[in-house]
Amino acid sequence: MDKKFIGRNAEYKALTNYFTSKGSEFIAVYGRRRVGKTFLIRKAANDRFAFFLTGAHEVPKNEQLINFAIAIQKHFQTERLEIPKNWILAFYQLSQHLETLPKGNKIIFIDELPWLSTAKSGFVAALENFWNSWASLRDDIKLVVCGSATSWMIDNLIHSRGGLHNRITHQIVLEPFTLNECETYFHAYGFSYSKKQIAECYMVMGGIPYYMSLMDKSKSVAQNIDQLFFASNASLKDEFTELYHALFKKAHSHIQVVTALATKGKGLTRQEIVKAVNVTDNGALSTVLEELGKCGFIRTYEPFGNAQKPNEKRQKSDTLFQLIDFYTLFYFDFIIQNRYHDEQFWTTSFNSPIHSTWSGIAFERLCLAHLPQIKKALGISGVQTLACSWRSSSTKKNSQIDLLIDRKDETINVCEMKYCQGKYEINQDYEKTLNDRLATFIEESGTKKSILLTFVTTEGVKQNVHSGGVQCEVILDELFEE
Repeated sequence: MDKKFIGRNAEYKALTNYFTSKGSEFIAVYGRRRVGKTFLIRKAANDRFAFFLTGAHEVPKNEQLINFAIAIQKHFQTERLEIPKNWILAFYQLSQHLETLPKGNKIIFIDELPWLSTAKSGFVAALENFWNSWASLRDDIKLVVCGSATSWMIDNLIHSRGGLHNRITHQIVLEPFTLNECETYFHAYGFSYSKKQIAECYMVMGGIPYYMSLMDKSKSVAQNIDQLFFASNASLKDEFTELYHALFKKAHSHIQVVTALATKGKGLTRQEIVKAVNVTDNGALSTVLEELGKCGFIRTYEPFGNAQKPNEKRQKSDTLFQLIDFYTLFYFDFIIQNRYHDEQFWTTSFNSPIHSTWSGIAFERLCLAHLPQIKKALGISGVQTLACSWRSSSTKKNSQIDLLIDRKDETINVCEMKYCQGKYEINQDYEKTLNDRLATFIEESGTKKSILLTFVTTEGVKQNVHSGGVQCEVILDELFEE
């Protein structure tokens, strides 16, 4: 395997097993746009496809069928370009050609599947017919479909109520790189970045392989960010619009919601979203929130106390929705703020107050994206846990804890996440703030569990007369564990 094929070991092994199994397989691969789905499938199949088709974005059915006919001609070396009138005939044509191939497994790859399913095209029904009446009856068809529109893939394939109900034999959700995989990637491609520099890159790009592939190893992280996002010819200048419109057919509502969430780093309740966006609280909003969640842009999490209750007793009105996509947050924090089109905006902002504020918040998101690594560093990987937040019910105290690791062993790690240059120093005022916060949490929550004050920092906590309350530490290097 190519040494520059980074990470994805479990997904690669699973795909190769599916491609060589003794029965027909229907495999769905989905995940955020630019995360490397197509690259993974091509590597696992070694580019040996009996048939390969890619859907085109916002292209009508007749043009999609022309693309299909061209793919048929390319793969089966037909003399004439026979354009089918509809998708039923298209898949019938494909099955006829596949039956002429020699004995052995035949991998069919349909990329960007949701884009093929245009309005009233009959594509899904034709795909159902192809699988149910022909492919599934054989033992040599390996149909792998892929799509960035995660919500479409889940609704129409994974949770299909129609002819594809329970027909998917395997599904693979491809996540962004972890810090460990990012480090491996940069080293493989000759970058000499430190762990802290890689973390900063992650806080901007969120471990999206495509974004990283555009970086220049002769430039610093700050120079690369300027080149990709702020230069006059920046490759990712229009990424925000392209990203959301490629994933959602009616992206306006989704953009409204993420715009509102971007103003409140800790998250908003559903009613706060309704008020901020000025929309009706109905099923349409539920769909937008669900789709943003399925595509990995937002997360829902329960406040401490509510999270511990049985599902039927939870107060849904307390559930928080938080924007977690690193690129989207960077877009709102900086890209649209660059009103004067400064091509060195990031380089000149480095270590400024605005950069320090952003890095503190972004580091918290980085930690939340690496909870397994934090648990491993704390030695509790095998302990059942629940990650949640807490906010004081008292308007006077305005106290909040962004990460609580509530453990089954009657212990709670109360986590403070701090990004800084060098060791983090706790002063007298902050020590008092910590003590007051913990006292308020214990009083209001009524918890009887042991409390461990835990600091997650870049280089550790500086030992002084005010640091004695810190019982557990996790440093940035430990977030780079597999």
